[in-house]
Amino acid sequence: MTSKEVVVPGARDVRATLDSPDEETDAVVVACPPHPEFGGSRTDRRLVALGKYLTERGVACLRFDYGDWDEGYGEREDARNAVRWARERYDRVGLFGFSFGGGVATLAAATLDPQPDAVGLLAPASRLTEDLDAAAALADVEAPLVVLYGTRDDTAGWEPLVEAAREQGRTVVEFSADHFFVGQEEKVAAEVGEFLVERLG
Repeated sequence: MTSKEVVVPGARDVRATLDSPDEETDAVVVACPPHPEFGGSRTDRRLVALGKYLTERGVACLRFDYGDWDEGYGEREDARNAVRWARERYDRVGLFGFSFGGGVATLAAATLDPQPDAVGLLAPASRLTEDLDAAAALADVEAPLVVLYGTRDDTAGWEPLVEAAREQGRTVVEFSADHFFVGQEEKVAAEVGEFLVERLG
């Protein structure tokens, strides 16, 4: 695996790390970090673990940092711009988000044209603001989608989104874990990574 710094074009200052497999690939997953006001960044252990899993299986991973805090609105646009950047360079593009990033990924996927080819959500926030309702936006996401959550997670407010996913017949995976999946990063990365690789490979 090789990693390089990338600047995502757009009105906001968005920096990213592109993890690439040793062989050429035409598939990539864009990874949205957790809440930046609470230290969320592209170096989050869950994002790094997913990048490692993907590159070992021939899929690249673009882990990005949001621009300046913008209540979720600018962050959604950062994710959309990252997917657009990826679309110009890869044939198949997946989207992943953890916690706040899960809400961002859902809202971005629902409003992109074309939409991502696959979506993975880990402990996703169901709502970012009154207007940014990820649980409601889930119905507009056409791509294959998996949601993973921890049964002891009392941080993310994942319940409405997970309930909506179940009602829509999406793939939902339950872990005996808290919000941070401590000690289970690789296991979680393998679960969501396998779903994404199968649909992007």
